[in-house]
Amino acid sequence: MTAKNAFYAQSGGVTAVINASACGVIETARQHPDQIANVYAGRHGIIGALTEDLIDTSQESAADIAALRHTPSGAFGSCRYKLKSLEANQREYARLIEVFRAHDIGYFFYNGGGDSADTCYKISQLSETMGFPVQAIHIPKTVDNDLPITDNCPGFGSVAKYIATSALEASFDVRSMAKTSTKLFVLEVMGRHAGWIAAAGGLIEDHDMPVLVLFPEIEFDQERFMAAVKERVEQHDFCTVIVSEGAKYPDGRFLAEQGTRDAFGHAQLGGAAPVMANLVKEALGYKFHWAVADYLQRAARHLASKTDVEQAYAMGKAGVEFALQGHNAIMPTVRRVSDTPYRWEVGEAPLSEVANVEKFMPREFITADGLRITDACKTYLYPLIQGEDYPPFANGLPKYVTLKNQAVEKKLPPFEL
Repeated sequence: MTAKNAFYAQSGGVTAVINASACGVIETARQHPDQIANVYAGRHGIIGALTEDLIDTSQESAADIAALRHTPSGAFGSCRYKLKSLEANQREYARLIEVFRAHDIGYFFYNGGGDSADTCYKISQLSETMGFPVQAIHIPKTVDNDLPITDNCPGFGSVAKYIATSALEASFDVRSMAKTSTKLFVLEVMGRHAGWIAAAGGLIEDHDMPVLVLFPEIEFDQERFMAAVKERVEQHDFCTVIVSEGAKYPDGRFLAEQGTRDAFGHAQLGGAAPVMANLVKEALGYKFHWAVADYLQRAARHLASKTDVEQAYAMGKAGVEFALQGHNAIMPTVRRVSDTPYRWEVGEAPLSEVANVEKFMPREFITADGLRITDACKTYLYPLIQGEDYPPFANGLPKYVTLKNQAVEKKLPPFEL
């Protein structure tokens, strides 16, 4: 069997551990030179495939590839670009086949979330619809933790650890000043439709911190919320609120909606924290501070969960192994075996059941009043934030790697997106 090249790319919002998956893909591929000749990375995701902007990962040293395991962000550049259906845009699929054929690519590994799973599923069908054989494996990644079938998504555990830690530290700060100063601290976290990240902030109640959580899954009830804030401030002198960017009014409007849309057509969000803080100020008169975790939460490799790092690497490794076994149109998954002690194993899911499907917080993970997390949710969350996997430090700062990202020589005419 003649060895084929592999294409790997990163898509969507990056995470603290997506590069650990890249490390798993590349290191595992290098162990099978008889089947995978080289791994070409797409510069800026699927755009790199369409524009024939490929990166030759063979030019990177083993040490630099290994260093990806502790480096945040997307080492090869990411993108938000969703392929249309074959019927709507056959031109792009013809171009992909042209590029794959020119560079002898027989394996396709796409590292991303739900929209990326959709792209990968469409690529997997090229052999059937257009007569070009390619094995497409989706490598799961998303801080939102909203991919179906897999117990959790690489990237989420580290964000959960960062949010829970930040909320806890800020709450200690506010508590120390609450007698004569700030009564309310609001932290806005990511999560457009699913409240997994916000839920992580709810863990701080186990440290005797008064905390309320606003989930996208639960309509915002202003009267109930204000009563809960007032009760906690009267009892504890302060209250911490974790609000998901996707929290909504009963009429379906996002608290944080700005009236603009991103490349996927999703509403552009940002601003739920000041909205909530000002609502409380108007209703109860409490002095407040607020913060938006934004990119900090998904870039915080210095506080990554060891569990998350290990699972991210394992998903990349398993993706290559599945491809070498002849699989196509699947996604490796994390399968939880037990909670106590926490044990997990690698599973698999068909992309036909993953693409464009979102996993929301189960109602049993949210208390009846819709403002806190249940013990069942804590049982789910705690294993995912366990362990520390610190990057090396130099001169007081984390020592991260920047790859050479040397381009593969182009063989085809330019292509307009």
